[in-house]
Amino acid sequence: MRTYSPKASEIERAWHVIDAEGMVLGRLCTEVARVLRGKHKPIFAPHIDTGDHVVIVNADKIVMTKGKSGKEMVYRYSGYPGGLKSETYQNLLDRKPADAIRLSVRGMLPHGPLGRQQIKKLKVYAGPNHPHAAQHPTVLDIPAAKAR
Repeated sequence: MRTYSPKASEIERAWHVIDAEGMVLGRLCTEVARVLRGKHKPIFAPHIDTGDHVVIVNADKIVMTKGKSGKEMVYRYSGYPGGLKSETYQNLLDRKPADAIRLSVRGMLPHGPLGRQQIKKLKVYAGPNHPHAAQHPTVLDIPAAKAR
């Protein structure tokens, strides 16, 4: 028996919309990374981008559990000596909620050219509106990510 490898012409990409209101950041991001990679499809291959497009709305209403938003830190490094910048997740969620989700999902994708290709299929919006209605996206419900 031969190992199946999907061809580029066989990959069909769907669009999914996720309403992030009241969802836990980490649980949401793991499911989004799974859909971006294509692990939910039977034709998944780790070396090919088989994933779907994901649109996340209401990113400003995401939550973190057990007070982690005030304790967990986000780091950026400019590449220069002394160029390490740090801030709490709470500050980042207040300032740029879309970047907090995008940064968390990016860390769960492969670190290389394949991951950079997959993160381009993620669209995050702070409010409830998005300009991707023409793609006829389906609503993706993630019950495990709801905050209790």
